[in-house]
Amino acid sequence: MSFYVDEEISSQPDCWERAVAMVDEVSDLLPRPGESVAYVGCGTAWNIAEAMASLREDHGHGRSDGFVASEFPFQREFDRVVVLSRSGDTLDVVAMLHELGGRVPTLAFVGTEGSTIGELCDEQITLPFADEAGYAQTRFATSVLSLHRAWLGHDMAPVIEQARGALQERLREEHVSAEQVTFLGAGWTFWLAREAALKFRESSASWAEAYPMLEYRRGPITVAQPGRIVWVFGEAPEGLGEQILDTGATLVESSRDPQAELVVTQRLALGRAMKLGLNPDKPRYLRKLPAGLADEVLASAMAAHRARTGKGPES
Repeated sequence: MSFYVDEEISSQPDCWERAVAMVDEVSDLLPRPGESVAYVGCGTAWNIAEAMASLREDHGHGRSDGFVASEFPFQREFDRVVVLSRSGDTLDVVAMLHELGGRVPTLAFVGTEGSTIGELCDEQITLPFADEAGYAQTRFATSVLSLHRAWLGHDMAPVIEQARGALQERLREEHVSAEQVTFLGAGWTFWLAREAALKFRESSASWAEAYPMLEYRRGPITVAQPGRIVWVFGEAPEGLGEQILDTGATLVESSRDPQAELVVTQRLALGRAMKLGLNPDKPRYLRKLPAGLADEVLASAMAAHRARTGKGPES
């Protein structure tokens, strides 16, 4: 049986190349050095938004913070708000933009043309080649991250080649059979660890957690034991690897670029779901809001936007 998410995971290197090729075209739309910027999303888009914020601040471009849309701090001031939404209709993001009310310049990364969020924002960058049919989002968010990293000066060519190599590797039965996985990262890679854990949970309904590397030993390590995995984005700090191995858990480390390693963990989530007989394209219990409620939120936001700007999609 084939799944949308399988094809979408495999297409990522090509999507990343296309995203990187957009940098010169869209660079004038991206935040300027010195601006304070809020990066916002939900689910996978939230994790990637946080990674983007961490990277931008690390590169000295200015204060950068990430938020899940439903917890956006409206009392704080930003020079720009950047939102991520594959569908362009994520209701929590729409509601956040509605409440923001045009007080701050906004930029949207979306996967489809003519979306509500694209219309609500001052500027938009659309990546239709990275749009997805599977519910468990992969290539859209990682393509946005690729564009962002290239814009910050990262050489993405080796990352893309490492991802292609990762797609050719065979999953280990020991990994697919693990009853629990803890993913660890540091700095911006912590958010990739968070994303790996989310993908493992939602695709395979299996137990996964994520922590900053050095925080793991302060309590969470107590769940480690034989039959469980601790998966590190990069190499474990001195002493931590030995502590993990002493528990009997399997330790996975890698010298790959963390974004390429994320592809491996996406495949792990898919492999685990298939082993358990689950459909990774339709994670259990995940449902869209009732159409009536969704329509009400979207209509209210667009009506306010049209009243404020005199712009909006055709009725």
